[in-house]
Parts: sequence; structure tokens; C-alpha cells
Amino acid sequence: MSFTWEQGVPVIQLDMVATLALAMMLLLFGRFLVNRITVLSRFCIPAPVAGGLLFSILMLVLQQTGILLIKMDTLLQTPFMLAFFATIGLIASLRLVKKGGKLLLFYWGLCAFLSFMQNVIGVSWSEVLGLDPLLGVLMGAVSMEGGHGNAAAFGPEVEAMGVYGATAVAMAAATFGLVSGGLIGGPISRYLIKKYNLHSTELEDDKEAEGKPVLERNTSPGDATTIEEATTVEAKEEMAEGEEVSYEVAAHVFIIHGSLVALCMVVGLELAAWIKTAFGIAVPSYVGGMFFAVLLRNLNDQFKLVKLHTPTIGLIGDVCLGIFLSMALMTLKLWELADLALPMLLILGSQVVFMIIYNIFIAFPLLGKSYDAVIMCAGMAGHGLGATPNAMANMKAVTEQYGPSTKAFLIVPLCGAFLVDLFAVPCIVWFINYFAH
Repeated sequence: MSFTWEQGVPVIQLDMVATLALAMMLLLFGRFLVNRITVLSRFCIPAPVAGGLLFSILMLVLQQTGILLIKMDTLLQTPFMLAFFATIGLIASLRLVKKGGKLLLFYWGLCAFLSFMQNVIGVSWSEVLGLDPLLGVLMGAVSMEGGHGNAAAFGPEVEAMGVYGATAVAMAAATFGLVSGGLIGGPISRYLIKKYNLHSTELEDDKEAEGKPVLERNTSPGDATTIEEATTVEAKEEMAEGEEVSYEVAAHVFIIHGSLVALCMVVGLELAAWIKTAFGIAVPSYVGGMFFAVLLRNLNDQFKLVKLHTPTIGLIGDVCLGIFLSMALMTLKLWELADLALPMLLILGSQVVFMIIYNIFIAFPLLGKSYDAVIMCAGMAGHGLGATPNAMANMKAVTEQYGPSTKAFLIVPLCGAFLVDLFAVPCIVWFINYFAH
């Protein structure tokens, strides 16, 4: 860490270790804010978003007034990003997909089509408004269905293609989507329930008949999109079959799973580089690692080479995602958004309107016009615009009032947390490469 003056402005240069320390402190500060401020917890704002975004706003004020400039070394941001997406792949067990049945496949297909349409909406409006179409992709599935994780991953990739302010646009759009997803899920569900006079069919006892959900989840509303959100109680039991009986995270278990994550990172980087060289397609560095992790997970399910421990994978993913997002947000150059404020509001507002129409007139009928379909629509509004915790919060709020839906609590987290990326990421990559300069 060093201190210098540049053109009369004091500059603090943080090295790699100091930047990591700042990111972790902002992550803790964000958690403190979410636990203390009701509106943040109500809309499921992730802790790294709360802490990192507040810091970037402070940096905007200091930079515009010429009081202070802080430069940071974000060299560690990429490894944390690669590790997080590798953990996403390591929980993608096909056994869970089979358990969801045909309804899961229908829901998955709807999520896939949604990601395509979000890109179409973003690119179309960008063409009308005279913006770079790559910014439209970033305000499409990258930030909407992809959330802050994909926004922070794809933003630098697009910025490297010469699109000024791409990362800031992507992260701002993801924050807008996160709040919007938490706002519209409940109203959509109430409208459908009242219009079609629907009710839960899972009234197994008196307590359930009073509207309590069958599946209780202890979700921390301020958390980022955690790996634990990817599984329900039933899903965890399914994943635990044939695995370690103990759920205690031990040091040697952590090292084993850390080694697997590192292996996926290395292979993924080589795979992404090979695809770019062989086919001329720009693939984000994390994509190869995530898909290799999916392959590794399902081969291991078949041949039982390693006893995978889901809570340990979740722990690694949670830590890496938190630090990765905190670094990405605290280094945002918000002053780059000044000329894009109104176009962004128009594009993102269109995404929210489309989500409402899509749920009511397309998703709900195709999912069977049932009570379960209503709850899944609430979830889709949450993760389709924001993140999986949004989906869980939306569904829990509705089921607490109208009754349980076990199918929805199994299917939505599986799709929202990792299955959707199996289509959305290739779709995003195609759009980016098609519209690249």
C-alpha cells in the first residue's frame, strides 16, 4: 500500500492483500447493514451488494470532488469468480433433475426461453436508442436472469472488447433487477390465485391447513446467491445418498473439495482458451470450469470416486461469491453511467413488464394453471430478474399466506441456482460474439 499525489489529488494505491482485506471488511459491513436495515432484508439485497455498492458511491463522491482517489489491485477477483462457478457445477447432479420430473423440464424450458427473450429485448432497445448492442446484452440475460454473478463475470469481458462502462452498466442493471424481482413476485401470485380461485392441495394436517408451508427454510435475506439455496431439504437428502454421513465441515474434507474446485478452474481456463483458438469464439473464463465441474460431478455420482460433501461445496461457494462480488462492486466506476441513466431505465423497465406478462400469460398456463404453477411463477419472477434468494423469499411469502407447494420448492431452486446457466450462458456467449465489433 502506498500514498502519492496525482495532479494535486491524493491517491491511495492498495496492493493485492490490502484490496482483499477491504473486500472482506465491506462484505462484513454489508451483512451488518442488511441485518439492521429492514428494506434491505425485505428485498433480499445481498450483503456484498450493500457493502460494495455503498463504497463505490463513496468513491464516486470523492472522485467527482477531487478529495481522494483510491486505486485497487483486483488480481484475486478472477480466481474467486472461477472457484464460485466451479462450485455451481459441482452441485449439478442429474439425480435431482430426474426427481423434478416433467414439470422441472417444462420450467427449465421456460427459463431458457426467458433468457433468450431478455437478450432480444435488451439488444432491440439498444438498437432503437443508438447504444452499443453489447450493452443491451448486459441489460438482458446477463444481469436479469444471470444476476450479479454473471454481471460481474461478463462485464469485464465486454469492456475488454472496447465497450466503455460495461461492468458498471451490468452491475447497476443487476441491482435494479434484484429489487424488481422482489417486488413483483407477490402481486403476480395473488392476482393468479384470486382470478382462478386456487389453493394448496398439500393440507396434510391442521397446521398446514392454516397456511403454513410444508417445507420450512431458514434463509438469510441478506446473503448473496448461495449454493445452499440450490437445494431443498428433499434435494439435500437425495444428494446425501451414498455420500458422507457426517455433515460437519472438517479440514481434510475442505482440502479435498478445494482441490476439486482448483482442478475445475485449471481445466476450465485451458478449455476456454482452446475454444477461442480453435473456433474464434470468446468464452468467459469461468464457463469451461463450470461445465467441466458438471461433468465431474455426474461422473462421480456414477462411479463413486470421491465422497462429495455438499455443505463443504456450499461453504467454498459462499465465501468465494461473497468476496468476488464485494470486489466487483467496490471497484465500480459509477461516473461512467451518467450518460446511460435514462436509456437504462427504459430497457430495464421493459424487462420488468415483459416478466409480468410472461408469467401470467405464458408460464402459468404452460405449467398447468395450478397452485404449484402460481408458486413457481413467483419464484421465476424472483430469480428471472434477480437471484435465487429472491425466488425463495417470494415463494415463502406466498405459501405462508395461501398454503404449501413442495414441488415449487424443489424445482425453482434447482433451475434458478444452476440449471438455467446450462442454457443461458451459451445463449449469452452467442449474443456477445454475434454483436462484437
